[in-house]
Amino acid sequence: MRTALVTGASRGLGRALARELARDGWNLVIDARDTAALSAAAAETGATGIAGDVTDPAHRADLVRAVSGGLDLLVNNASTLGPTPMPRLASLPAEDLAGTFATNVLAPLALIQAVLPSLRERRGAILNITSDAAVESYATWGGYGASKAALEQLSNVLAAEEPGVAVWWADPGEMNTAMLRAAGEDADAAPPPAEAAAALHRLIAHRLPSGRYRAADLMAAR
Repeated sequence: MRTALVTGASRGLGRALARELARDGWNLVIDARDTAALSAAAAETGATGIAGDVTDPAHRADLVRAVSGGLDLLVNNASTLGPTPMPRLASLPAEDLAGTFATNVLAPLALIQAVLPSLRERRGAILNITSDAAVESYATWGGYGASKAALEQLSNVLAAEEPGVAVWWADPGEMNTAMLRAAGEDADAAPPPAEAAAALHRLIAHRLPSGRYRAADLMAAR
């Protein structure tokens, strides 16, 4: 049975993608900081839920132990906006930016490093969830966007270094999520995360070539 580790899977895109994988019969390990929401997501998808923060090395070690039997897919979805309301760069404290990078860049890389031997052995895949904020200039999105740009370049180099592992970095687009609402955007006008999850599922189901993808383009190609 194929095994996937999905971070930030208690709600939003992570939970929707876990549903897609569960329907395909994947063995799932999921994490999130909210224990109650994670328990509900685990019950819905039949996953093993491990509560914690991906920036915590001890929690990451727990996740790696949970997939020690072999891993076929790592989805780095857990993410933070940083401080909200999101400040302009002129007033963004360095410690807040460091915290954003810790969650959005350093933790994903640490998980990748920990599970790469298994992914190499099983010709597995890595899906890093990024954002259009990585490539567009939106006022107040500088800290978050810079972290996602770093994750994208990390993914780009990893794809060159690990030809036997599929590496995708994907922009899901706007979704009706708590994160978008926290950013002060009109989340009610955005599509549900299930739409983006179905589109991104194509990357996994068809093992598309390593590279950057937009959920909108994947939807249009179906």
